[in-house]
Amino acid sequence: MIIAVDGPAASGKGTIARALARHYKLPQLDTGLLYRAVAEKVSRIGLDHTIEADAVAACDFDDALLDDPVLRSDEVGKLASIVSAHPLVRAALFHRQKRFAAQPGGAVLDGRDIGTVIAPDADAKLFIRATPSIRAKRRHAELRDNGSTVSLDKVLADIRARDLRDSTRSAAPLVAAPDAALLDTSFLSIEASVQRAIELVERQLALKAERDAYKRS
Repeated sequence: MIIAVDGPAASGKGTIARALARHYKLPQLDTGLLYRAVAEKVSRIGLDHTIEADAVAACDFDDALLDDPVLRSDEVGKLASIVSAHPLVRAALFHRQKRFAAQPGGAVLDGRDIGTVIAPDADAKLFIRATPSIRAKRRHAELRDNGSTVSLDKVLADIRARDLRDSTRSAAPLVAAPDAALLDTSFLSIEASVQRAIELVERQLALKAERDAYKRS
């Protein structure tokens, strides 16, 4: 069983994906970490994130980098949004994600193009969203807890800039798959969001089972 969870930054998709993975006892991949790893490696080897060839040169990173806490920083997140817009970077990481999705038993993957590009035939697809202001408040609180003094206005501006880059890039733009269930977490608690996500997945699995049974009849 493959579950695809897509959505913009700070929408809650990562939290929901991890909860779904625990609930269904499936491995989970935060595909955004792959792009963050590329962004961090570009920085470490002194190349330019805006140059596609430089970003591609950083795609062959060691898996150990994925466990580095620095990847979770807001600065790396901004740079990841830049490198992820390069078509050749997305192509370089495509098969890595496909292999994870295709493993025996299935998997949960979260990102921005899982249901549209990486796993278009996923058994269940969710698109998680929330208003930019709510997402900015969430990210601002997270950064503040980590000692950052960045203003809420700056975080909101960054959120909007990332949304624009992600939704207008030529390669795999951020968009809900036509058959994805939409979940707005703006005014839901984490617990309520997770419960609703499970309900939506169950509904999609039931519909798929009905379609499969009809085809066999």
